[in-house]
Amino acid sequence: MRIEVAGENALIIYFGEQTDPRVSAQVQQAVTILDTELNDCLIDMVPSYASLLVIFDMLACDHLHIRSKIRELLSQLDQANATEGKLVELPAYYSTESGPDLEDLAKRAELSVEEVIKLHSETEYRVYAIGFAPGFAYLGEVDPRIAAPRLSTPRQKVPRGAVAIADRQTAVYPAVSPGGWNLIGLCPTRMFDPAAEPTMPVQVGDRIRFTPIDRAEFLSLGGEL
Repeated sequence: MRIEVAGENALIIYFGEQTDPRVSAQVQQAVTILDTELNDCLIDMVPSYASLLVIFDMLACDHLHIRSKIRELLSQLDQANATEGKLVELPAYYSTESGPDLEDLAKRAELSVEEVIKLHSETEYRVYAIGFAPGFAYLGEVDPRIAAPRLSTPRQKVPRGAVAIADRQTAVYPAVSPGGWNLIGLCPTRMFDPAAEPTMPVQVGDRIRFTPIDRAEFLSLGGEL
């Protein structure tokens, strides 16, 4: 574990150099511990793949104090006792209609479209980070057989709910936006809703599985084509 200054009232804690479930579990365990023990000092925490950004109130504590407390509290992180995130199932309408890159991805992988869908939907993913846009959850890791590089020319407009792959990551676009990931389907679940509580159905550390649905069910769940 390494702690570095990230600003006048921020520290960043590094838990490892590579993304893997063990490191992700340590990040989540750290969030739980610090939220419980340092709540009076904290303004916010931002977990990521293998690090945790801690933003603190300078009127309540200083760099030296909070760095010392963090090191003390996290000195015995126990992977074995780390809490596992909840399992969230996301419906996905996989098709060439809803996923314009699905067929090309299958050809590149020398697989059928059905095999790509099977590989993507049968894998359990972990939410490693949330960023780029509110509700954009970076999920890993995709089966290496269907990993695909980002598009050479990003799209100007990716629809809300697009299920996408980039390298060994997968994600659901929470809103209409530009994007360069490979689109393989659509998910009717709102990944970010500022009027809802909670505003996002997933958080860092959660486990995700995609459940294939057909066109009719997608539309009945509020999906838009």
